[in-house]
Amino acid sequence: MTERLPPPPEHPRSVVYFGSPADAVPALVALVEAGFEVPLVITMPDRRRGRRAAPSPTPVKEAALELGIAVSDQISDALTVDADCGVVVAYGELIDTKVLSLLPMINVHFSLLPRWRGAAPVERALLAGDKKTGVCVMGLEPELDTGPLYRQCEMNINPTVTATELRAELASLGARELVAALRDGLRDPVTQEGEVSVAKKIHRADLKLDWTRAATELDRVVRVGGAWTFAGSTVLKVHETCPVEGTAIPGKLNGDLVGTGDGLLRLLIVQPEGKSRLKATAWINGARLGPDTQLGT
Repeated sequence: MTERLPPPPEHPRSVVYFGSPADAVPALVALVEAGFEVPLVITMPDRRRGRRAAPSPTPVKEAALELGIAVSDQISDALTVDADCGVVVAYGELIDTKVLSLLPMINVHFSLLPRWRGAAPVERALLAGDKKTGVCVMGLEPELDTGPLYRQCEMNINPTVTATELRAELASLGARELVAALRDGLRDPVTQEGEVSVAKKIHRADLKLDWTRAATELDRVVRVGGAWTFAGSTVLKVHETCPVEGTAIPGKLNGDLVGTGDGLLRLLIVQPEGKSRLKATAWINGARLGPDTQLGT
């Protein structure tokens, strides 16, 4: 049986903030601008962003230091300051149950729960072709994204939006909803209802373009970011595409058009292995590809 955790106070004024990526910065800034006290920020440790690069801080750490807020990468340090509750936005790690039992927390999640619980809700929503998404302000529980909802706000997904753009939209919406929830009062949360789906972490294999799939599906993979295919013996990254009508053998390249299982996919921006991004037409002209070029093989 799940341990019952203490609920957050109805009107918290002082919060410990947990967050790491750029998408978690707007909510931190919004809390400070709204007058909430943030005595401490907990974020992931500094890490190298490249092989030879020096360790660098998370975007949330950078923002916190600019705001004059103390920062730690130890979850247990949340218990060393005087705060009414914790606020979690894309922190990157589960919060220890012991800490949760002593410091009640709320979480801002970028989906319409219980759809897309887990690590990659934005990417999974795009890959699935969802028409809507949103943000939830919820109570935090030991189990992943199962807590009761204090506030939920829905938004449409633009059919051409990228995951980066959608995350930015949701980060802004989440910041607004978080402040509204704290100002209105954390009362009468409702249990999540509906079919549960899990947003598993995106791996490189998920981003390989399978040319037997429909062009619209492949375009979604591209908009998630990191899409790739084989062009001969080398890897070709695909950064921007557009589905168009037509038929061709899946993977067959004809100019900047590639055949798929349903429709054609126009290549717009690509990146050959070891080189910079460029227009697909420039790559095609420079690569001197033969008439029988087949991507993905």
